[in-house]
Amino acid sequence: MEAIIKQVEGLTFVAKADSNHWIAIDGPKQFFGSEAAPRPMELLLIALGSCTASDVAAILQKKRVDLREFHVKLRAERAEEHPKVFTKIHIEYVFGGRGIQNKDVERAIELSQGKYCPISAMLKKTVEITHSYRVLEEE
Repeated sequence: MEAIIKQVEGLTFVAKADSNHWIAIDGPKQFFGSEAAPRPMELLLIALGSCTASDVAAILQKKRVDLREFHVKLRAERAEEHPKVFTKIHIEYVFGGRGIQNKDVERAIELSQGKYCPISAMLKKTVEITHSYRVLEEE
């Protein structure tokens, strides 16, 4: 896998990798950014959330779970001192649908966190990652 990151101005960059889709990255105005795009640490958190969400959604689809709504919320804590790494990340999975079984949800999350999500596998070596879930039953 390869990526290229090009400076636009100040801390505003554009980047693309093998999928050939450009994304913008930026920083705060106090450090010469223009606050026009996500910051790198935000992208890392988004990458973790989208990685595990993709796994869980695919696993539940294969199990034919009637999933009508699904989102993932992440909360991260960072170190006070530089390099201000993430110290804790909590992932909350929220499912909506009919007849969703806790065992199916728990297994999908377990497979994502323990086997399939490479971002989770890398981060959990240095960051405490916890998770919870809620199932909202639709009538």
